[in-house]
Amino acid sequence: MSNKKAEDQVLKIWCEAATASDVIEWARLPELKLYMDQVLTLLEKELAVASLDGENPVTSSMINNYVKDGVLPRPDKKKYGREHLAMLYMIAMLKSQLPLPQIAQLSEELAFGENIQPLYDDFLLQQQAALAETVDRIETAGNERTALAAVAMSLALEANAKRLAAMNILQSLAPDEMAEKQAAKAEKEAAKAAKKEAKKAAKESEDKA
Repeated sequence: MSNKKAEDQVLKIWCEAATASDVIEWARLPELKLYMDQVLTLLEKELAVASLDGENPVTSSMINNYVKDGVLPRPDKKKYGREHLAMLYMIAMLKSQLPLPQIAQLSEELAFGENIQPLYDDFLLQQQAALAETVDRIETAGNERTALAAVAMSLALEANAKRLAAMNILQSLAPDEMAEKQAAKAEKEAAKAAKKEAKKAAKESEDKA
């Protein structure tokens, strides 16, 4: 197979994955909780559109880090439920555009854990609409190299503009969130200091007695 045919095949496969109708909808997520290897197997197929080299864009070490960083809830006895799977899918699709701290902030702002099903359904609808529009632009360009290159540049510029906008939106929302966290931290430290002082006073009272 020539390089040109191989490149055409790669693009064709991606377009097919992007327009696939069997996206992992909420109703199709396994009701039974899964172990890590089962989670990776499930996500590998569903995240084909997010892979540039055919490899699973989610790994066990990534999932462990998401849990460690508080982006993903802890599994139940090493098993992951529907909520975990939905959140992992959204994180995997967002991480090429947003750093993990911003995804974590987005998770808090939108309360991923509390509103996961309707949020996930809306996420899939928006994603499918965006992918369908992108595939349509690619197919309209046909096989002409210059036309495809022009589409690639246009898509890259749009993606960059939207990423910058998203980052600035999240940054504008961050001060209030940071203030709340700092206030909560100060309150916790004050309570800890008060407890320590009360313990010290009680000990001094015992010594005098």
